[in-house]
Amino acid sequence: MDLSNAAQNNEARSAKQIFILSGQSNMAGRGGVDRHTKKWDGVVPPESSPDPSKIMRLSVDLHWEVAREPLHHDIDTKKTCGVGPGMSFANTVKERVGVIGLVPCAVGGTAIKEWARGTHLYENMVKRAKAAVHGGGEIKAVLWYQGESDTSSQEDADSYKENMETLICNVRTDLDLPSLPIIQVAIASGDEKYLEKIREIQKGIDLPKVVCVDAKGLELKEDNLHLTTEAQVQLGRMLADAYLTHFF
Repeated sequence: MDLSNAAQNNEARSAKQIFILSGQSNMAGRGGVDRHTKKWDGVVPPESSPDPSKIMRLSVDLHWEVAREPLHHDIDTKKTCGVGPGMSFANTVKERVGVIGLVPCAVGGTAIKEWARGTHLYENMVKRAKAAVHGGGEIKAVLWYQGESDTSSQEDADSYKENMETLICNVRTDLDLPSLPIIQVAIASGDEKYLEKIREIQKGIDLPKVVCVDAKGLELKEDNLHLTTEAQVQLGRMLADAYLTHFF
């Protein structure tokens, strides 16, 4: 067994601080993906580099492996994944947190109603979260970036607050973690019709241990929807700062 495999196996058995990554495409990561060729450029910034001794990832078949970009390659399979915020988040907090287990669950183009209890997306997220704890580990937070798909109709915008608050309560109940921290991102893009309404809802959710990081102002790709690689790195650091400030 080579050293990298040995490290992977050893860390897979270690108790991990687990973070659920969920939402839609900007959490799954589109940094470095060309809008025309639909291919990822393969560029991994230093802040998003793998660390086999500290940062693990739960694969689609529920096995721990060394985390590396694109984190969601086998989860968000209908689109090309690139750099997201998860690795820069993990690299920022690892020295204080210890061994980290990332659980990718985000799927591009999904509206909040598609994450209701009983749906495939929701049940798969809960299943993956529970699987992550087996063998040693503790779920420390859910990192949530979603909402762009709810900005185009009044019906979706009007129901967003109730749907998001219900999602938070359901996740906490189904994971038996009533105080599970939720760090959500206020979206930076979407249909202008209801973009600001969704953002205000996200920033105004008033539940215990729910905090919001605002992505507005982060650089968008030419599609005016997805964050650039550099912006994803910055967002990961913002999420890390929120976690360390409010919950560590």
